[in-house]
Amino acid sequence: MPYVLVTGGVRSGKSGFAEQRAGLDRRVLYVATGQAWDEEMQQRIRLHRDRRPAQWGLLESGALLTETLVNNMDGWDCVLVDCMSAWLSQILMSRPESELRSETIRTQILSEAERLAQLFSDPDRHAVLVTTETGLGGVALTKLGRIFADLLGEINQVLAGHAEEVHLVIAGRALKL
Repeated sequence: MPYVLVTGGVRSGKSGFAEQRAGLDRRVLYVATGQAWDEEMQQRIRLHRDRRPAQWGLLESGALLTETLVNNMDGWDCVLVDCMSAWLSQILMSRPESELRSETIRTQILSEAERLAQLFSDPDRHAVLVTTETGLGGVALTKLGRIFADLLGEINQVLAGHAEEVHLVIAGRALKL
């Protein structure tokens, strides 16, 4: 089955909804893309880790998400990637701000999103991808914030274009789009 994409705002309940969709009683490979940059992020990661079932596997991924998945996802009932916004943050934080608006960077990032969509478009694979919706707020105050929102919006469109289902989670409630 092609993948399910789950989007929503920060603390909307999207990860919990995605975990339910992946199947709490199944063998799920949880692919964590977040980095513990500070104590607050460490706490967020702990909350996610403590909520996951013991039989789930864990794969921590860096910028080469698709390459990492290809080499590690066989043998699992489902792959849950949480989340695309943390993945993009890793990429953006590793580059000088002066390079971030380059067409080369944009093309590389969107190509990786397309490769990920193709990887999970295999009808024999079950996957759930989580992302953050950036299109509901105002324009970010910083250059980096605007670059992040613009790129994540494009990534979300690529992933939604290939997904079997897309769900928007708001206040813990999911709306199938």
